[in-house]
Amino acid sequence: MSAGHVDFERIAIDDVSRTFGRRRALSHVRIDANAGDVIALLGPNGAGKSTLLNILSSLMRPTSGAVRYGTVTAEKIGDTLRGRIGFLGHELFLYTDLSARENLTFAARLYGVPDVSGTVERGLARANLADRADDRVGGFSRGMRQRLALERALLHQPRLVLLDEPFTGLDDRSADALVDRINELGHNGAIVFAATHDFDYAARIATRAACVIRGRCRELPDDGTSLLDRYRTALAGDAA
Repeated sequence: MSAGHVDFERIAIDDVSRTFGRRRALSHVRIDANAGDVIALLGPNGAGKSTLLNILSSLMRPTSGAVRYGTVTAEKIGDTLRGRIGFLGHELFLYTDLSARENLTFAARLYGVPDVSGTVERGLARANLADRADDRVGGFSRGMRQRLALERALLHQPRLVLLDEPFTGLDDRSADALVDRINELGHNGAIVFAATHDFDYAARIATRAACVIRGRCRELPDDGTSLLDRYRTALAGDAA
């Protein structure tokens, strides 16, 4: 199955658990997501959010349970699945000795993107880095690197977009632009999971929200209260 023919409009996380030795990082997680869903993943540090993103990316396998992309698992699809996934991790893994343009060009060729030059130029403009396109990434601020890494993750128009603390290092203007970008992804039919500690921005992007606490995941239904209040209620319920 070629990357160009891999597509899905639904993700089903079915009773997924993940252990590391005796430590259980995720416990019986169940979430379904459809095209257009933007799901904010909330929870304390170490709760299991990044582990869940790594499993969704197919870079990590669950210890038990399964993730289905449409109706099939990552094992059935194979490596071509990653051609439909865009992942922005907390570690950006940019090539700091290369320029911004070279980083995007390398990624675009790796994914087999048509019109590499045009796609790269659009990505640089989206990242607000057109005037720094030929500068080494090693000289960029964290915010500049964050914007570049996001556009690298989106060059191939992925169906599933995974964002781990995407607002880290961004000033207000860049964060506002990222909110608009994520909302656009959802409107265009992507499935987005975004792990974040920033409740203000989470409320502006999320069509749904879920809380991960000590490896367990529960959805936070909209009851008319703020996202922060719903999160605090979930934490209090877990501690009770």
